[in-house]
Amino acid sequence: WNEIIELFRAGMPLRKHRCRFKSYERCFKASEAVDCLHELLGSNQNFGPEVTRDQTVKLLKKFLKNHVIEDIKGRWGKEDFQDDGHLYRFPPSSPLKSYPKKPSCGKEVIKFPDWNEPKAGTSQEHIPVKSVTMNSEMWYKRHSIAIGEVPACKLVFRRELTQTNIEEIWKSMTLSRLQKVLGLDSLDEVLDTKLVNSKHIVQNAYNVNKQGIVTLEDKSKELPHWILSAMKCLANWPSCSDLKQPSYSGFERDVFKTIVDYFGQAKEPLLTFHFFDIFVSVLGLLQKHSKAVEALQISCLLLPPENRKRLQLLVRMMARISLNKDLPPLSESVRTRTLMVQAFSRCILCSKDEIDLDELLAAKLVSFLMDNYQEILSVPSALKTSIEDHVVHVQRVQIKYAGADTDTTLPPTSFCHQISTDEFEYQRATGSQEPLAALLEEIVMNKEISVKDKKKKLKQFQKSYPEVYRVRFPTPETEAVLFPEKTKQRPPLLTWALKKPFQPFHRTRSFRM
Repeated sequence: WNEIIELFRAGMPLRKHRCRFKSYERCFKASEAVDCLHELLGSNQNFGPEVTRDQTVKLLKKFLKNHVIEDIKGRWGKEDFQDDGHLYRFPPSSPLKSYPKKPSCGKEVIKFPDWNEPKAGTSQEHIPVKSVTMNSEMWYKRHSIAIGEVPACKLVFRRELTQTNIEEIWKSMTLSRLQKVLGLDSLDEVLDTKLVNSKHIVQNAYNVNKQGIVTLEDKSKELPHWILSAMKCLANWPSCSDLKQPSYSGFERDVFKTIVDYFGQAKEPLLTFHFFDIFVSVLGLLQKHSKAVEALQISCLLLPPENRKRLQLLVRMMARISLNKDLPPLSESVRTRTLMVQAFSRCILCSKDEIDLDELLAAKLVSFLMDNYQEILSVPSALKTSIEDHVVHVQRVQIKYAGADTDTTLPPTSFCHQISTDEFEYQRATGSQEPLAALLEEIVMNKEISVKDKKKKLKQFQKSYPEVYRVRFPTPETEAVLFPEKTKQRPPLLTWALKKPFQPFHRTRSFRM
């Protein structure tokens, strides 16, 4: 969102236009905005040439609704933008959205559950032991048992892990790996981890058939048989195994429309509203192919099993239809691949609020899914192996030695790290400027106060916080845009040609001599 706005504001030519016998400076026509933004999106690596002019118009409607642009009379908030000759301009306020604030003290480490707390009444022989990192002193102690320098070791058995314990290990290690692949300090920026169901992860990893498709425990959540038959018909065209060959022209289009209508009536996309931000964050990794594939592999593992299965079947069908040269065209005006993306992207990914770049982001992600669906929708083998090894290690019998005070099975505790005085002053300054900048923006955007009161408040703010004010209004021109001068008709000047100054009249008396 921010990247496209910055490119659009920098690349959109502004000039003087006339409308109804009146001139307007630094504005542009709606059709000119569509031309400029369409060219920018087509050349941007995150969108590409598949972006249509109609999609560009829809994005400009979002811009108008979110006050990225406004008409020449300052109106905005509605999606009534059209590809015509109406005049628009950029508002003086910043349309960029703030990024989530990252924690200042180190990286958050997703903690593993601790099952080493002994139960009440547990004997000393079954106290869980902490394994030790080998060093020279410990090596000497361990290997000097034979000569009696230290007490002999003894076996200690860990408690048996329950299914719930194992599911929590899967959740912890899966989220930890996802955070590392995305390169984030914390997943809180893009995901509410409380909404991640550990049972779903385990079911998606183990309940699969030979083709890697999830098998559901609840059969009532399976796709209807007639939809499965329709999908198989188009995916395997013309060799349909369980359907007879069509006897009329346009049969394949009717089947395709039936599938589109079925998936389009769902109340929630297959990738769910909760995981929208996590999938959108993967778009930044598309240039790094292997990382993007791994991130999507792990993210799809978090889905409810019924959603994951439907996604697997749908994307596989879309990919096969796009590559099937024997299938008649499903549209007269749109290529088959583009039609697949346009028809199903919304039922795969969209946000709950339906704002911003939903359609373009979904199209980009769905295209990548179609090209790499076999890898992405399979269980990540490296992650599965590491988790299984960890579970075995936790359940293994341990050997207790004197001085063993660390546990390598669990990640080390993360503490805040010391920073320099200069870095502290910088963090304190930037941390306090954010709410002040928000306060200044609130004053600027407040339409309920009069111009006189707004000028007074801005002057007080400038006097109290000159640095924050200078960032918002770097030049006098940016400040002047808020208060356009009104042309006042001056009354004609009355000119008085007075040769001598006015003398008061004095009555005098004359006396005759």
